[in-house]
Amino acid sequence: MSTSDATPAATPRSLRGLLLLLATIAGVSVANIYFNQPLLDNFRESFPKSGSWVGAVPAVTQLGYAAGMLLLAPLGDRFDRRRLILLQIAGICVALLVAATAPTLVVLIVASLAIGVLATIAQQAVPFAAELAPPAQRGHAVGTVMSGLLLGILLARTASGVIAEYFGWRAVFGVSVVALLVLAVVIIQRLPKSQPTSALPYGKLLVSMWHLLVEHRALREATLTGAAMFAAFSVFWSVLALLLAGAPFHLGPQAAGLFGIVGAAGAMAAPLAGRFADKRGPHAIISVSIAFVAVSFVVFGLSATSIAGLVVGVIVLDIGVQAAQISNQSRIYALKPDARSRVNTVYMVGYFIGGALGSGVGAVVWPAFGWTGVSIAGLAFAALGGWNHSRGRRRAVTAA
Repeated sequence: MSTSDATPAATPRSLRGLLLLLATIAGVSVANIYFNQPLLDNFRESFPKSGSWVGAVPAVTQLGYAAGMLLLAPLGDRFDRRRLILLQIAGICVALLVAATAPTLVVLIVASLAIGVLATIAQQAVPFAAELAPPAQRGHAVGTVMSGLLLGILLARTASGVIAEYFGWRAVFGVSVVALLVLAVVIIQRLPKSQPTSALPYGKLLVSMWHLLVEHRALREATLTGAAMFAAFSVFWSVLALLLAGAPFHLGPQAAGLFGIVGAAGAMAAPLAGRFADKRGPHAIISVSIAFVAVSFVVFGLSATSIAGLVVGVIVLDIGVQAAQISNQSRIYALKPDARSRVNTVYMVGYFIGGALGSGVGAVVWPAFGWTGVSIAGLAFAALGGWNHSRGRRRAVTAA
């Protein structure tokens, strides 16, 4: 039996390699929804008549990601995830080529929406990791794949900024097409087929997610907390390029992208958070993570003219957001093992709606209230996450 025909359970000795491949799939695919964030000033220069609308590009990309998770990610419970991944790679390559050749901002926005929908490849990889790993190692397995996803999120900005600096923003999307095609070849050769866990037709598969949300209070709590954390994260990252482009920095997209390398420190905390969640439970990590996010925005508020302060804030922000994400996901995957794709979909739809909300709030607050307004908005989202999490913990203690 070849590797590509094996079920995950049939190849336990290759678990580490499979998790690394899934981490790569998650990182390369999810990077596509963040390539545009350091490029906002470039878009404004390319489309000067529509310059006031460039903030719509990251917002619709994240909304597309939420829609793609709702409509596509649940299919992982019904069909072979490897086949779904390959089909989505083909579709996103087409959308990326449209973005690379977009003659107007409207075309770029439409292509960005499609990119967001199809980049949900990552949401097949994460539940696949939970399926591969034994229960006692699930947090670590999810953390390993999530570290790839988080590195994709953060380093996407670095790669995008560097490529745009030397070859123009259109080349960013072209390079991504090449990377995805290479990855597709590796997937065909190395990734095993997954085992469907549901025979529900598509319509009932979608409806069942509502029942999961109603049935599991822990899923509702984790979803709102995660959405608030990602909203805070997106408020910062969607505006950073605009802050750096103005006085006193006057820095281009490469500088904004390089902040992704700084933020990669947070991704390195993901496997550690997963191990801790396996041993101690996720609630304590989530509480500490929310505090990290709140502190980061206090640092940002005091660092409107300080690169050093922004660097410190980025490290604290990304550690907080990523550790909370791993702990939340480790928690929800234990709720209903035969519906992991759908549970993940419910959580991640809320998560990226939060991200889109954060990007939208950043686009509104930045021109009206400047960097102070952005910092206050991020702090408010952290407070919302803290309130929701503490309410959930009180209920759990009362129930016990």
